[in-house]
Amino acid sequence: MKYVVTGAAGHLGTQIVKALSQLVAPQQITLGVHTPAKAAAFAAQGMTVLPLDYRESDTVATVLDAADVAIYVPSKSHDSFSRVTEFENVIAAAEKAQVGHLIVMGFIADQTDNPFDLSAFYGYVPRRLAGTNLSYTILRNALYADPLVPYLPELIERHNVIYPMGDASLSFISLADSAAAFAKVAVTPALWRQPSYTLTQERSYTMPALAKVLSTVSGETIGYAPVTLSEFAALYNEDNEGHMLASMYDAGGRGLLATVTDDYRKIMGHPAQSLPDFLTTSLAVAK
Repeated sequence: MKYVVTGAAGHLGTQIVKALSQLVAPQQITLGVHTPAKAAAFAAQGMTVLPLDYRESDTVATVLDAADVAIYVPSKSHDSFSRVTEFENVIAAAEKAQVGHLIVMGFIADQTDNPFDLSAFYGYVPRRLAGTNLSYTILRNALYADPLVPYLPELIERHNVIYPMGDASLSFISLADSAAAFAKVAVTPALWRQPSYTLTQERSYTMPALAKVLSTVSGETIGYAPVTLSEFAALYNEDNEGHMLASMYDAGGRGLLATVTDDYRKIMGHPAQSLPDFLTTSLAVAK
């Protein structure tokens, strides 16, 4: 079996490769990365590392050639049009290569009325795949819990969670848990019968509840004092990401990022790590 992981040098891609390497031999794994040097450690383990630029169809075709299972992790492009264009190159290459099974990263912000900047892309993914002859599985992630760890010192300094969310709640999953589910689906054909899974922890959190968890794990008092969407966009506009981030919390405030399922348990046989346990463990490692 040949397993291909694209976007393999990114945050999720790296974790998927590590999880997959626990289930199959490194020689069975081919990685598509924008900068091959970033995957040197994987190459040293015996994995094949190939250059990949989603905008250059020839490189996508080379990476997906003869793949039995391919895992597609999108680029970090900030607009839906760019991602859809890249995805079309992946679809064309997967069809030409007759990929046995394609696993695609999705996101819970894919509803038709979702204002998130990238919701058009995530909504396009299932509709586009449904129109192909490919065998596929979409794994829709909740929000990643991991960014809360480096963000915590700022929240402690502010004494508040400031997400513009009102009374709505957010659902989370850790990168490690998400990656483990991707790897398990990749090596378990029986799981391919279901075209889509949604990876979440077993509860969502309102902002006061999130603040309480953060207070408990940090030993500091953190409340909830939301800023406006425009203020949030201005505060976090590094690399021009402000509008995209604010649009995501706009979606959250409308209750569109609160999805909770037991799909992770179905795939893995146990629940995803809870947010308090994840944060406690991560903070202990960080120290």
